[in-house]
Amino acid sequence: MNLGVALRKTRKHAGFSQETMAEKMHLPRSAISKLENNKVSLKAEDLIKWCNVTQAQEVMIAIICGIDIPTVVQNLATLVGGMIIWM
Repeated sequence: MNLGVALRKTRKHAGFSQETMAEKMHLPRSAISKLENNKVSLKAEDLIKWCNVTQAQEVMIAIICGIDIPTVVQNLATLVGGMIIWM
């Protein structure tokens, strides 16, 4: 899983710009950009804070468990699509 992509998606889903996220995380905006582009390592403390700020605790659990979220979503879409066709 691309951690930076997951961070960006949770931030955008929460409706935050990088500037707003930086304020909430007490980090410079450049640090948010570097995290989202996998330029720096993410500390566990920052992951917890990020997921709390964006209300995306389920993403944190998926990351910790090593779950590939895009694959799960794709499989669910295929399953639901198949059920609709079957009905």
